[in-house]
Amino acid sequence: EYSLGGNRRREAADTLIVDSIVFYNREYTIKPSVLLRSIYFHPYDKYSRRNHNITLNRLMSMGNYKFVNVKFTDADSSNNNLLNVFIQLTPMPKRTFRSEINIVSKSNDFIGPHVNVNYKNRNTFNGAELLSLNLGGSLETQFSGNYKNTYSYEIGPQVELFFPKFIVPFRLKKTGSFYVPKTRISTGYNYIKRTDYFNLASLQFVFGYKWKETAKTEHELNPVNINYTAVSNKSDQFNQLLNENPFLKKSYEEQFIAGLFYSYTFNEQVVPDQKNQFYINATAELSGNTLSLIKKTFYNESASSSNPSRFAGTIYSQFARGTIDVRNYFNFKKKNKIALRLYTGVGAPYGNSSTLPYIKQFFSGGANSIRAFIINSVGPGTYNRENNTDASFLQQGGDIKLEGNMEYRCNLFSIFKGAIFLDAGNVWLLKKNPAIDSQPFAFNRFYNELAVGTGVGLRLDASFFVIRLDIGIPLRKPWLEEGNRWVTDEINFGSGSWRSDNMIFNLAIGYPF
Repeated sequence: EYSLGGNRRREAADTLIVDSIVFYNREYTIKPSVLLRSIYFHPYDKYSRRNHNITLNRLMSMGNYKFVNVKFTDADSSNNNLLNVFIQLTPMPKRTFRSEINIVSKSNDFIGPHVNVNYKNRNTFNGAELLSLNLGGSLETQFSGNYKNTYSYEIGPQVELFFPKFIVPFRLKKTGSFYVPKTRISTGYNYIKRTDYFNLASLQFVFGYKWKETAKTEHELNPVNINYTAVSNKSDQFNQLLNENPFLKKSYEEQFIAGLFYSYTFNEQVVPDQKNQFYINATAELSGNTLSLIKKTFYNESASSSNPSRFAGTIYSQFARGTIDVRNYFNFKKKNKIALRLYTGVGAPYGNSSTLPYIKQFFSGGANSIRAFIINSVGPGTYNRENNTDASFLQQGGDIKLEGNMEYRCNLFSIFKGAIFLDAGNVWLLKKNPAIDSQPFAFNRFYNELAVGTGVGLRLDASFFVIRLDIGIPLRKPWLEEGNRWVTDEINFGSGSWRSDNMIFNLAIGYPF
């Protein structure tokens, strides 16, 4: 280990020699066997620039060191062709603690504090394992409106553990990858209480892998992805609303989700000086197929949404879901840029399920979506949420999502930046829901059911964090009658009632895409 406080290595009383490599000053004790997996220098090997770069990249990507430096000196030998290699490692703090508190205001007029506490240990078992403990919670209430003096709260602990290697039931050979692969084990619990409606508890467990193929390309594979959701303490009012909407009732049933998840990311933003930067993220998810096969093989039960099969006493979900997020950034002088984004997603329930689970449905509208409409308020199709006073709690999601965004970002002065944006999109159902006035997705009319909005934004960009304020106004409302959906002729900034009904303010952290 090495300190940047001086130009000399910190001397230590103990040293250790493993495979002809000498380890000094081992007070930040990472097992030598773990470091050896990332060191590609070997005694009497011919110098290789590739092995040099692999060593640097792998040691840095472990996440335990601020700086990694490799120095070469002439060996004290009669052979002038030999070099000594010194790898100087400047460690990050082993343990870090972070807490934050903020005030959250939501589109349903609920407001309240949100607290998040996080603890990290970067060398949990002396093998460069990263342990992350997170606890978040919020309390919300309305000071005026239909739910005045009522409250809603949420609490969610999460534990994540990353190992700097693939944990598999077979032996893997040492590869020439520039990056350290990671195995992730995560478990979390989330409890939500919605006053006068329901309590929702969910438990999640994930086991999977993350690895980088190149600096631009990253993969994530979770062969075990389990989520159990249970709704309790349903009020009579809540049950009545569910009974009026069978699709929504299915979404809020107790459900067990167990399946496979894969994500592929290509990101050229890691090359900061590139004028045209391309980004794509594609995901695929399958759920319930293994459970369905087990039920069919050992219990002779066939999956059916009309008479769903159960696992451990709970209905399990069966669906396929995929998304594609494509972005293009055109960079100009003075760090001005045009950002384009196209997002598509499709989820199809089958077998044991007639609808997608609520947490897997698609929604549109909000600070990171179509900013001229409040969060999750667009769709499905031509459905008008404004006529539903309970939409803030019982939002109807969709099986298909199509959304496009275009934004011009420019520097104003100092750390302040401006933006002009145009958003369009919607969500749709695959099958008609008799409880809402909207038709399912169809290729011959979906383009006529797009919501469109525009607006301007102001950003405080201090590099390490971004605070964003966007103001959006609708240009097209898909729930209006055909021929009257464009509302540009109604724009009247001088009218207080128009501003109240149409100007949407979005305050958020980070860029929308």
